[in-house]
Amino acid sequence: MASVNKVIIVGNLGRDPETRYMPNGEAVTNIAVATTESWKDKNSGEKKELTEWHRITFYRKLAEIAGQYLKKGSQIYVEGRLQTRKWQDKDGAERYTTEIIADTMQMLGSRQGQGGSAPMDDGGGYSSAPPARQNTSAPAAPARQQAPASRPAPNFSDMDDDIPF
Repeated sequence: MASVNKVIIVGNLGRDPETRYMPNGEAVTNIAVATTESWKDKNSGEKKELTEWHRITFYRKLAEIAGQYLKKGSQIYVEGRLQTRKWQDKDGAERYTTEIIADTMQMLGSRQGQGGSAPMDDGGGYSSAPPARQNTSAPAAPARQQAPASRPAPNFSDMDDDIPF
C-alpha cells in the first residue's frame, strides 16, 4: 500500500531562526511557525481563534537561506514531511519531538526589512532538492540557444542624455 508524508504550512515565524552547523560543515536551521485558525462560535456568536505552533527544520543550502533571510514575523510557505525523533532530557527521561523537515520554502509578504532581496528561482521559492521531473507525453521545450559570442559590445556613448533619472 502506498503512503504519503507531506506537510504544507503557511504561517508566521514566532522567533528569529536558529542556525548552527554540523561537524561536516552543513547548516541546520530551526524555526517555529504559527498557524492561526479562526471561527465564529455557533452558541455564543463570539469569534474564536486557535493558534498552532510548528517546529520546522531546514538542512544544507535551504538552512543557510532561511537563516539569512527569515526573521521573526516573516510569513512563509513551507513544504516538507513529518518526522518524530526520540531524545533524552537532562534528567535522562526519553522525550519525543515531532517536527517538519522542510523540502521547499517560499517567502511571502513584503520584502521590507528583510535585508535586501534574495536570489529566487522561477517559482520565487527555495528547494533543498532539484526540481521534480514530470513524465508527460508533450514534447520537451526546445533548448535555449546561446547568443553568438561574436556580437559587438553595446556602445553607450551614442545614447541620448535626456533620460530623467
